Amino acid sequence: MITNPFELTSPASPDTCVIFASPHSGRDYGSGFLARTTLTKAEIRSSEDAYVDQLFADAPDFGAPLLTARAPRAYIDLNRAATELDPALIEGIHRVAPNPRIASGLGVVPRVVANGRAIYMGKVSLEEAQDRIERVWRPYHDRLQSLLDANLARFERAILVDCHSMPHEAIARAIPAGDDRPEVVLGDRFGASASARVMDRVESAFSNAGFRVARNVPFAGAYIARHYGRPSRKQHVVQIELDRSLYMDEGTLTKHIGFDDIQARLRGVIADIADFGRATQDEIAAE
Repeated sequence: MITNPFELTSPASPDTCVIFASPHSGRDYGSGFLARTTLTKAEIRSSEDAYVDQLFADAPDFGAPLLTARAPRAYIDLNRAATELDPALIEGIHRVAPNPRIASGLGVVPRVVANGRAIYMGKVSLEEAQDRIERVWRPYHDRLQSLLDANLARFERAILVDCHSMPHEAIARAIPAGDDRPEVVLGDRFGASASARVMDRVESAFSNAGFRVARNVPFAGAYIARHYGRPSRKQHVVQIELDRSLYMDEGTLTKHIGFDDIQARLRGVIADIADFGRATQDEIAAE
């Protein structure tokens, strides 16, 4: 049983309104969960944002907290609403409103991992699904909300950088041109989850570090961006998708020689975004 749903690393001197979080890098699979699945551990890890928590581990050095999941995405998806229950997987759920994520097997309790491979043989009880939500999903989101509330109270604004990774294949399918494919996709739900000023600064941080950057295609942001992004209230969310092939072998899920370079470049990105989170009141008003 997964008992630690998240890990929060707080800075010694919190001095920026920025929060970094990684909801999909959890890898505490547990023998009980692995015994339930028809997949090998390597197969079930295919939906994991492997090592993203490590890539952004320097955030506290620059005054920003880092919230990371411990539970894996295949067990419960923290970037889905708690109500996104899949009737094809969960007993007792008979009808849901049309939802492309649920239809594809990617509800809050996922039915499949990458390439549509089924996680279970048979169904999961509604009680088990609700237990996962109460033990893992809710504590993570309660903590995330408390971090945002604290920054709004202290700095009069909050910026959440929601950190993810994307399969290289997903970029290739969405953007056929080879040389200009983005290495980083920033999602703000087409302006709904972050102000243009915040999005511009996040983009420039990645561009200045030498990354090719695109916005919202093929990933514009999911539940976390939609639920917490309230730019009119000075609460901003930018989702980051980083090409996994930059730092790992996607077939073996192992780091390759590029990992240290990407981590070092991201350290500069983190520093730049955190510095923006120390903006003066005049800069805040300019949003």
